Amino acid sequence: MLLNGAVEIVKIHWPVSLKRGLIGFKPEYLTQPDIPSTWRAMETLYDSGKARAIGVSNFSTKKLGDLLKVARVPPAVNQVECHPSWQQPQLHSFCKSNGVHLSAYAPMGSPGGTSGKSRQLLKDPVLNMIAEKLGKSPAQVALRWGLQMGHSVLPKSTNEGRLKENFDVFDWSIPEDLFAKFSEIEQASSLS
Repeated sequence: MLLNGAVEIVKIHWPVSLKRGLIGFKPEYLTQPDIPSTWRAMETLYDSGKARAIGVSNFSTKKLGDLLKVARVPPAVNQVECHPSWQQPQLHSFCKSNGVHLSAYAPMGSPGGTSGKSRQLLKDPVLNMIAEKLGKSPAQVALRWGLQMGHSVLPKSTNEGRLKENFDVFDWSIPEDLFAKFSEIEQASSLS
């Protein structure tokens, strides 16, 4: 998005790089990226005013910590998959304590993902029990969980009805007793 000639935010999408000319994502195609050099280029964009903010996507706690050690301008955001069945508490805590906003893509699970729990989040019995008690849909509860965690959430839909439903998450909240139930949801991954 351009605003007054500047891109709103520029991010390093993934903390990996691929060998030149190869297509696809196989372990043998990966090379060691030069994150410090890439980040210095990002800082140059920021300093020039061509980007209002700079950030990262898919950075683990370790990768983000390594970046913070060399960054003159810390990342404004780390955009990662985060939802009730992949809560990433270590990463959440690390981002919060270092002033990096966590932005959640796939906040309702990842239907195309490899983890069965991630794919089936909206069918989770705990999520559905909370939704039923609140008179909301499981998708709305998953989105509201992310907002109450302090994340921005980036739901994806092309269905007009679901788009409208996704916006109906701002004038209510999940009470503490029900919010505590999210700890009962089996986690898809322990990576953070």
